[in-house]
Amino acid sequence: MRHRVVIPEILDHLPADDPEAMRSRRDLSRINFLMGNERWIRREVRRFPAAARRGMVEIGAGDGALCHRLAQDFPDAPVSAYDLAPRPAGAGRVDWHQGDLFKMPPPAPGGVLVANLFLHHFEAPALVRLGKWMEGFERLIFNEPDRAQLPHVLGCALDPFVNRVTRHDMQVSIDAGFRKGELTDALGLLDNRWHIRETSTWRGSRRVVASRS
Repeated sequence: MRHRVVIPEILDHLPADDPEAMRSRRDLSRINFLMGNERWIRREVRRFPAAARRGMVEIGAGDGALCHRLAQDFPDAPVSAYDLAPRPAGAGRVDWHQGDLFKMPPPAPGGVLVANLFLHHFEAPALVRLGKWMEGFERLIFNEPDRAQLPHVLGCALDPFVNRVTRHDMQVSIDAGFRKGELTDALGLLDNRWHIRETSTWRGSRRVVASRS
């Protein structure tokens, strides 16, 4: 597990209305809850209320649940979401952008950008491009898989309770995850423009908060 291995995930190539995709998204919602990922992101965003009120953006927004909750946390703040999938029914007032992130201009400078279990999908060259795409934000908050052995073991323990898509994608995600310092390095955030706080959890999350110096 010394090096990242990025393999396509099954869910990314299934139609949004495919029964297996729908089941896998439900699985992922439960896994996110058990890991506390979205709760952690929302707590971190609330630590920066001034930046949040200038605007919040989620990339890889998926089912829209997280960005919808951020919009509820800050009812007067603009909230945008980017994803290949069409706008979900539960996105509320979120401004939804469907399409390839690399083909869309970044939002106006300022505010907070969040990503939950999204950045591990990309190889190093794409992460460099993403780092440039997000340069205008004040705060960056990321939750990604921690590339370690224990998350693999914990993932296998969930096998009886999830479908085949989730079983495959869970292990692939961990292999594509990050160790300490790798994500910020890949995004180009290691210069004096950013203050970095990075932690990991025993449940398998690698968490990064970057604040513009």
